[in-house]
Amino acid sequence: MPPSLRLHVNVDHVATLRQARGTAYPDPVDAAVLSELAGAHGITVHLREDRRHIQDRDVEVLRRTVKTLLNLEMAASEDMIRIALQVRPDLVTLVPERREERTTEGGLDAHGQRAALRSVRERLEAGGIPTSLFVDPELPQVEAAAEIGAAQIELHTGDYAEAARHGSERDELERLAAAAAHARARAPQMKVAAGHGLTARNVVPLVARIPELVELNIGHALVADAVMVGLDRAVRRFLRAIDDGARQR
Repeated sequence: MPPSLRLHVNVDHVATLRQARGTAYPDPVDAAVLSELAGAHGITVHLREDRRHIQDRDVEVLRRTVKTLLNLEMAASEDMIRIALQVRPDLVTLVPERREERTTEGGLDAHGQRAALRSVRERLEAGGIPTSLFVDPELPQVEAAAEIGAAQIELHTGDYAEAARHGSERDELERLAAAAAHARARAPQMKVAAGHGLTARNVVPLVARIPELVELNIGHALVADAVMVGLDRAVRRFLRAIDDGARQR
């Protein structure tokens, strides 16, 4: 696998299992350590405003223990900005958030919130924290992210993952490829990541088709695999899948 293509493990759903019973286990911090030992290049957590899985304590301890890269997903709210500036993760990914949603549904409206998101990006950047924007693979959204000055975009792959379940992913894959290519042409310094709904199966054609990708954020499917085969094997399985995709380019 090219060293520029990183696997970041999202450990949110380890915390989901913990919160289901209100216990101290399983600990997402332990999951992060095991993921890094298995070869993961980074750890991602989403501190939601309703604290449904990851808790403030988790983020604070992860900041002290993660040896690779800590990516904090969060809403662009005052409370979250304050926490980010205190904790100082290596990267903040701004995501949309609604309390009634089961998981993040779609990307930010960067096009419609350019001024507000630029202000948040400037505040985080002043604190030494680069900003990624989680956006749908639409050219106006990618264009807006470039105008905002984001260090990175993360393309929402949920529609692609859903289409792949039914064997009809070609159009969604091409939409993602077009968005990634536009990002590279419009702002060469802006990195391109992807995430949401990715599995060890659908990640292979994604990586093969989109050479601009530098990072994948994968959580639910990886944690689900870990229930069956253990976290070490699950992480290594995804690393092999990414490698398989890279070899097909």
